[in-house]
Amino acid sequence: MSAPSSLLIDRTATPIGELIVVADTDGALRAIDWTDHEDRLQRLLRLHHPGGYELWPSADPGGLTRAMDAYFAGELAAIDRLAVRTGGTPFQRAVWSALRGIPCGRTVSYRELATLVGRPAAVRAAGHANGANPISVVVPCHRVIGSDGTLTGYGGGVERKRWLLTHEGASCPDRPPRSS
Repeated sequence: MSAPSSLLIDRTATPIGELIVVADTDGALRAIDWTDHEDRLQRLLRLHHPGGYELWPSADPGGLTRAMDAYFAGELAAIDRLAVRTGGTPFQRAVWSALRGIPCGRTVSYRELATLVGRPAAVRAAGHANGANPISVVVPCHRVIGSDGTLTGYGGGVERKRWLLTHEGASCPDRPPRSS
């Protein structure tokens, strides 16, 4: 059995709640989540580190916390080139890579996301991969909206999604999701 992964953890206050930042010892971002969803963060870490992991408190690991603070202060490009390292399937990693290619201030639909990864019929699978993203904000899953322009699910909550899109200057629909 392999030794557990050593990961560094920090927390930072944002205008929309406290954010948890997890990095590896090389300074690559491994996970981000909101403290009110820390149980989900722990589940994702267990999934991506089957050999186990240890979290070590660290102030600003790899400069990641400082970059997140800059992003929330209005320096939107501060997160664009952060090193990220994730597990996931090849399809998930393709979706997450495509997410990083969506320019700040823009949105795409789940259908467009599936097309970006070369699988236009895999809309539902692209949505699931989007939802399994362990590095929200930096891998901007919040930039994906419904094909009718509505704000659809976001692991941190639709209000946080609306705030992030507004912060980035994206046109943000105020319509509630359609009921079936």
